[in-house]
Amino acid sequence: MKKEKVRERIIRVASDLFYKQGYNSTGINQIIAEAGIAIGSLYNHFSSKNDLLRAYLVKEEHEWFEGFESTTSKISNPKEKILALIDYRKKLQQTSKFAGCHFIKIVSEIGEGNPAVSAFAKQHKEKQKELIKAIVNEYTAEAKLNDPDLITENIFLLIEGAVVTSTINRQNNSFDHMKKMIQGLLP
Repeated sequence: MKKEKVRERIIRVASDLFYKQGYNSTGINQIIAEAGIAIGSLYNHFSSKNDLLRAYLVKEEHEWFEGFESTTSKISNPKEKILALIDYRKKLQQTSKFAGCHFIKIVSEIGEGNPAVSAFAKQHKEKQKELIKAIVNEYTAEAKLNDPDLITENIFLLIEGAVVTSTINRQNNSFDHMKKMIQGLLP
């Protein structure tokens, strides 16, 4: 049990540092110091900084989908669920003080220098798109609309664009504009 606590603390500290100051700007010694552990404790749990990066991304992905599920679990109407997704992404931006998407940030920082991390981030975005597609399919079946793939792609791109725009502008009005656009897509 104690090992889990140390492991979780290491992931939490590394996650905060990777997100706030960047992966490349975060050193192992800083993680060790801020987690209050010995170097051996770190290497008992993670074979490398890259291994720790993977744990960070897995944690963030789990928290993202868990947060969405808890936000929408009581919503049965598919249109309302899509609008709740927008509100969820808006809330994530607010709580991060407009720091942006964990996955976009890491890919922009490391580029193709770490193909496994790039692939994980791409897979995460695909999972988000599949989640949107499942909701859109439910909606289009009810509303008797065609081309759920195009609607899914539009919603996904609008949401991602709103995240980037709100990060740059450090405000959330792009989500409000985007929500109106999506309501127009979903009569």
